[in-house]
Amino acid sequence: MYQSSLLESITLVYGDRLNNALHTPKPLYSKDVMKKKILIIDDKPAIGQLITLYLSADYDFRFFSNAMDAYNWLKEGNSVDLILSDYTMPEMNGYDLLIMIKQNEFLKNIPVIFLSGEDNSNTRISLLEAGADDFILKPFNPLELKLRIKKALK
Repeated sequence: MYQSSLLESITLVYGDRLNNALHTPKPLYSKDVMKKKILIIDDKPAIGQLITLYLSADYDFRFFSNAMDAYNWLKEGNSVDLILSDYTMPEMNGYDLLIMIKQNEFLKNIPVIFLSGEDNSNTRISLLEAGADDFILKPFNPLELKLRIKKALK
């Protein structure tokens, strides 16, 4: 009885929109719904725009120009499937960000790929030892980036 009157009340308020929503078949698979979310962290917004331009058909993006802001956003409960981060940034570098992510019980399993113009083997090794999943040197090939993201998300 209660369910019936509740449905009638909702129908009065929403009318045909409710009826159409209830009776319109929904696809079992929608590419937009299934897009993975990638967090881009780089002090240069142009990098975020470039990555978004190349990969927006396959992924959804959130961009931060500051590593600490990005980390705080993640700690608030926002979820992503992968993190793409610059290494050299003001206020907090990529290594410190990676350590904080890997020490957080809720974030530690998110794959992290670094993009950096710093061509230093010791930096790459320390990041990989600390838990980074990959390191790509800037300037990067968009197809290579796409393939490495796909591999990290498996």
